[in-house]
Amino acid sequence: MQASNGSDNPGVNIKVQMGDTKEREATLDPVPGPQADANWAEEKERLLAEKAELEDLLRRRQAEFENFRKRVERERGETYEDATMSTVGRLLPIVDDFERALSLAPAVEGPAADYAKGIELIHQQLMESLGKLGLKPLEAAGQEFDPNLHHAVQKVEVPGANSETVLEQYQRGYFFKEKLLRPAMVKVGVKG
Repeated sequence: MQASNGSDNPGVNIKVQMGDTKEREATLDPVPGPQADANWAEEKERLLAEKAELEDLLRRRQAEFENFRKRVERERGETYEDATMSTVGRLLPIVDDFERALSLAPAVEGPAADYAKGIELIHQQLMESLGKLGLKPLEAAGQEFDPNLHHAVQKVEVPGANSETVLEQYQRGYFFKEKLLRPAMVKVGVKG
């Protein structure tokens, strides 16, 4: 064993010969003294501060990621709902045509009656499917007129009326979930 020469940190050099005849050299640090304890304490404090900083950064990144994930999930849900609402809205003219055809169909017997019954069933199935997506009809006839829900296309004076009341519905209005999809077109009775 040899002591290293000329260094502030005296160490012990050890030369070890391995079985393959190569020599390897390692320096062992001397037993720590008061100066080494102070250096280690400073290093420990620095590493603890760095650890706390990294943990804080990790918590912030996790919170940012969680907020990002929730925002993307919310936006995806809103996009799906908007697309569904738009699609259902485009189907309403078909529903209107079904309802007009069913209301104007004459009473028939025989095979034509079976055909009319089939059309009624198709209309019912369509309404059930749209209802599962969130479509709800707006009942207007007999209700108090609300310009937020009804589109008045005709006003008629009614003697003794206290308020504006929907007398007749020309076109059904609909909600999509809780949003008004289409106002009802109505005839309104006004105080006369």
